[in-house]
Amino acid sequence: MTKTAKWGLGALAVLVLSVLLVWANLTSLLLLGVGVMVDLRTPVGPHQSIEWASGADPEGRTPDARPPNIVLILADDLGWNDLSFSGGGVGGGTVPTPHINSIAADGVSFTNGYAANGSCAPSRAAIMSGRYGTRFGFEFTPTPPGMGQIVGRIAGDMGRLRPTLSTGATESPSFAEMAMPASEISIAELLGERGYHNVHIGKWHLGRGVGTAPEDQGFHESLLMASGMYLPEDDPNVVNSKQDFDPIDRFLWHALKWAASFNGGDAFEPGGYLTDYYTEEAVKVIEANKDRPFFLYLAHWAPHTPLQATRADYEALAHIESHRERVYAAMIRALDRGVGQVLEALRANGLEENTLVMFTSDNGGAGYIGLPEVNAPFRGWKLTFFEGGIHVPYFLRWPARIEAGRTLDAPVHHFDLYATAAAAAGAALPTDRTIDGQDLIQYVRGEADGVPHDRLFWRSGASQTALVDGWKLNLSDPPGRTWLFDLNVDPAESVDLSARHPEKVAELKTALAAHNAAQMPSMWPSQGSLPINIDKDLSEPDAQDDEYIYWSN
Repeated sequence: MTKTAKWGLGALAVLVLSVLLVWANLTSLLLLGVGVMVDLRTPVGPHQSIEWASGADPEGRTPDARPPNIVLILADDLGWNDLSFSGGGVGGGTVPTPHINSIAADGVSFTNGYAANGSCAPSRAAIMSGRYGTRFGFEFTPTPPGMGQIVGRIAGDMGRLRPTLSTGATESPSFAEMAMPASEISIAELLGERGYHNVHIGKWHLGRGVGTAPEDQGFHESLLMASGMYLPEDDPNVVNSKQDFDPIDRFLWHALKWAASFNGGDAFEPGGYLTDYYTEEAVKVIEANKDRPFFLYLAHWAPHTPLQATRADYEALAHIESHRERVYAAMIRALDRGVGQVLEALRANGLEENTLVMFTSDNGGAGYIGLPEVNAPFRGWKLTFFEGGIHVPYFLRWPARIEAGRTLDAPVHHFDLYATAAAAAGAALPTDRTIDGQDLIQYVRGEADGVPHDRLFWRSGASQTALVDGWKLNLSDPPGRTWLFDLNVDPAESVDLSARHPEKVAELKTALAAHNAAQMPSMWPSQGSLPINIDKDLSEPDAQDDEYIYWSN
């Protein structure tokens, strides 16, 4: 062999080896690319102080004579077992949540409160519109550019038992354009017609394009979560927990920044740990608006990933051995403390008696954080329509109208918050469209007959669910599975009755089909479907006989 030929073979070998090395590290390169793209597209400036608008009631009424102030506090991915209200709590119940609990203790707990969806944005669309999001094509959660493909690739690299399925969709609106349409009448728009000053703080996830941002949807002021780091990763006051087994977590650590924006302006650094920062600004909003009716939508990011806690909260929970659980517990501690500060601000400003406070979560706790008890005693996780994914804490407090310590066992839904707030403010519901929500106060006070809903429905591509008179049908195709549960006797969904009661399966399928016939197709295509193990969190390996669903997004 000539010297030239040897050099040629050597060069070819180097080329092949280089290609293999690049392929093996392609995921890492893609993630690095995501970080570079985010830095270029979302420059973040220094912190900006916000001067919240203030004003007086134009009719000069006292707080008790005005329509009630309305405060909606929405947590993100809060598990049923994250609160100590029902005897549970993180860390085996060693991390109490007295302030969140007090909303229920001083008002009403809806023991069967349901999220509108198993993921965040469709739930928010239902809360803001008072309707099933599928009525106007809001079926799937908007995701940043490349997230679906990269998360799917990471999952594939991990060698999980079941693959992520791609739809092959190539054309889709931009992230900013995946939105609740401007034609929807938001609860802020409805309250604005009654003279309310409306303020949004935190997560939005319902669009950032013209006509769909918070300030375009009825909010007079909006402090937006421009990205989702609680603090910079290397901040000396933060403690991080990364889950290498979670493709979503690996994406987020590269894709997110520590950033906020005000009224559509440029991004800037928040004024501290994100949960505390939102809380402090919410207190300022209450103080600025104490002399006029206001609606405050406080949409916390906590305890959504990435898992980041303040060092002070982390150090206060030294008894929790697991680092991951300890960080998560510290995040819950900050969330509860923040709720307490908001409630105290209402009391200190003489607004407690005539303020309707509503608290819930956008969906249940996520299996991908690797904490198996997060939704106990319910089965399943976020990204499923099993109870763990949609059965959420749901509390109201309004001392002027709701007697303390009440409970209501009938199923209620996220879109009921819209109708409840509207009724409290004396705002007439829109008559040119179907409003699915009900005023819950009239049921709590015994002023309405029956129950708010005898049937509820959920849909996200491959997964669909019907709940009719306590019987619950869960469908997932793929893998072509049907589950039937009688929640009246089995709220934990432990016994599948589908083979025993085929007539009930047929009845609920008929009800689901009738519901779907009145809904719209999604405004944008699903990018793919993720396999979700119903009974194991993501830190555990799958087995062939595990039960699972596919979740489309």
